[in-house]
Amino acid sequence: MPKNHSLFFTAPKKIEVRETSLPSPKDDEVLVSTICSAISAGTEMLVYRGQFPQLKDAHDGVSSGLQFPLAYGYACVGRVKAIGKLVNGNWQDRLVFAFQPHTSHFIAKPELLITIPQLLSPESACFLPNMETAVNLVQDGAPILGERVLVLGQGVVGLLTASLLSEFPLEYLVTVDQFELRRQASGKINRVISLDNLNADEAKAQNDSFGCAQNMFDLTFELSGSPSALNDAIALTTFSGRVVIGSWYGQKRAEIDLGGAFHRSRIKLISSQVSTIAPELSGRWDKSRRFDAAWKALERIQPEKWITHRFSIDDAEKAYQLLDENPLETIQVIFEYGNVV
Repeated sequence: MPKNHSLFFTAPKKIEVRETSLPSPKDDEVLVSTICSAISAGTEMLVYRGQFPQLKDAHDGVSSGLQFPLAYGYACVGRVKAIGKLVNGNWQDRLVFAFQPHTSHFIAKPELLITIPQLLSPESACFLPNMETAVNLVQDGAPILGERVLVLGQGVVGLLTASLLSEFPLEYLVTVDQFELRRQASGKINRVISLDNLNADEAKAQNDSFGCAQNMFDLTFELSGSPSALNDAIALTTFSGRVVIGSWYGQKRAEIDLGGAFHRSRIKLISSQVSTIAPELSGRWDKSRRFDAAWKALERIQPEKWITHRFSIDDAEKAYQLLDENPLETIQVIFEYGNVV
């Protein structure tokens, strides 16, 4: 069996890559050799910085178990290299996705693996969790024909969300990000207006650009990861509009102004998280159907173009330092393992 290299977060801003031996797969298991895995710059940086809260699941009260040392990550793509005696032979050499922490090899039961469509590269398939999140965000926001839509934050989830929204017949779609590299990527999305900053006063100054009497948005997505941005989202959303909050803030805090205009504006704040289906959709939608929608969206968008950096897992410390210290230089950072040609 091959030696396994796995990434562990051991303390705030401390990374270890540990070498271990893997057992042979059991009769109902397979061995997967990882090709690439994607770093989630939002969630994983909270883990890297030690900013994650000790959460309890809202449904069963079970703790999330986030404590150091921690193997974390959820976007692995690899190829099945060995199968157990009871596993269908069709799994051999299959290209698969797994919600698996960063590791060079892993053993799993086939039902925990997702077969990757033929039209997708392994690198684009790494974006599946973020695309599922983007699909969930758009479904929770439920854009309507002719609406004015704003997306705050153009990291990977923001870019994917903007790409999906650009397929709707909106009056206009505006994105905001402080980093030029991400604005440039966003500006290449069809029908997107990409800005570096936008607050309520600047919004009013943009009336002529957007062609509306009051530059307020019907639907706003807060995807920046900064809790203070929620104030801008509220200020920029019109009477009876919706704000979809997709950021996970962890332990980050900010004062939110819910007085004044918000109190009378009937703005709806929507908490959106991909682990569940919105109750109003759950009669028709399940995780399998949402995955199908995400795969088809990945085939249309081909997000591999947003990969800015590729590291070996043995250079993981450099990857996280880059995201922590120079996020303006990055969009998507991935690990490449060199296990499979």
